[in-house]
Amino acid sequence: MEPLINGVSVTPLKRIYTPKGDVLHALKASDADYCGFGEAYFSEAKKGVRKGWKRHRRMKLNIVVVSGAIRFIIYDDRPSSDTRGKFCSVILSAHGASFDDCQSMNECEWFSAIVEKGVYARLTVDPMLWMAFEGVADGTSILLDIIPELHNPEEADKLELSEIEYNL
Repeated sequence: MEPLINGVSVTPLKRIYTPKGDVLHALKASDADYCGFGEAYFSEAKKGVRKGWKRHRRMKLNIVVVSGAIRFIIYDDRPSSDTRGKFCSVILSAHGASFDDCQSMNECEWFSAIVEKGVYARLTVDPMLWMAFEGVADGTSILLDIIPELHNPEEADKLELSEIEYNL
């Protein structure tokens, strides 16, 4: 597997198939990416509508897509990071995860990785990484984000989509 951005991971999750409806795990206190609980919230993503850029200064994000499919773009501008200037594109859905093909853009390398198609997974994003996302399934997709502290607008930075050049 090719490397992702430092501080970004995709973890396969357990999906229990049952005739009356599946059970999808999200995060357990015993998981390596668990860093405490402050709140969990859902966010909708409509097909083709982009949200972002946003960066949390302290919080690690643990994101699971529970309905539809969402493409996440993560950008690393941390001065001391080995992956500074890199982008990572990850698509999550309740039915699997995939990564976009590598591309070259403005001297930034797009990293991609391969996971087995059909693997339900969690995206974990460390603090100080920029993230944007958009729905890629018809209708409205829904993500669950589990964060280690209560939402605080002072803890995050926001930029307009045009302020970080990228191409979905």
